[in-house]
Amino acid sequence: MDSFELFKALKEQGHIKEDREELWWPKSGTFEVVVGAILTQQTKWKKVEKSLTNLRDKNLLSLFTIANLDGKELALLIKPSGFYNTKAKNLKILCQNIVKEFENFENFALHVERNWLLSQKGIGEESADGILCYACKRDVMVVDSYTNRLVKKFGYEFESYIELQEWLVGGIESNLEKINNLYGKEMDLNVIYARFHGKIVEFCKLNRRGKDVEVSSLDI
Repeated sequence: MDSFELFKALKEQGHIKEDREELWWPKSGTFEVVVGAILTQQTKWKKVEKSLTNLRDKNLLSLFTIANLDGKELALLIKPSGFYNTKAKNLKILCQNIVKEFENFENFALHVERNWLLSQKGIGEESADGILCYACKRDVMVVDSYTNRLVKKFGYEFESYIELQEWLVGGIESNLEKINNLYGKEMDLNVIYARFHGKIVEFCKLNRRGKDVEVSSLDI
C-alpha cells in the first residue's frame, strides 16, 4: 500500500460531503484558522468552536484585536478550549509577532515560512503545517495523531513526523493524474493535501474504538 491507495479508499468512503468547504477546515484561507490551530491543541473541535463563537460575538476575532486584547479577557473567552491561560498567552504573542513581522494577515499568508512558525511559542510541526495548509493555502500535508494511528493499523511505522509526512506526500505526488481522474478535474495540490488530511480525521472520528481505529471498512 502507498498513500495514494489510502487516499482513494478514504475518498470512496465519502466522509467529506460535496457541500463542505473545499479545504475542509472551516473558514480556510482566513486568520480564523490561525486561531483555531492554536486552540485545537489537546482538545476537541467542538470546544474550539465555542471559543471562536465567543470571540466572534464580541467582534474580537481579528489579528489586530487579539494582538492588543487584555490577556485575561482573551483567556476567559477561549476558556472552553482548555489550557486557556497558556493558549491565550501564546496566541496573543503570536498575533503581536505577526503584526510586527508581516504587518497584516495577508502578508503573513504570502510570506511566512515554516521555520518562523516553529520558532513561535506553542507551535509545533502539526500546528505549523495546519496554518500553512489551511490558512496560507500552501502545498503542505498535515500529519496528526489520527494519521499516525491509521497507518499503524496497516503495519506502517515511522520514526518521525517528517518521515510520515514524506510517505504521505510521495504517494500523492506520484499519482496526481490518477487523483485528477478520480475527481474528473485537475486538482490543486493544496486542495488534495487538505482533503486527504480531512478524510483521515473524519474517518478516524467515525471508526475509532477508544483510541484504536477500525479499518475493516477500507478496501485496500
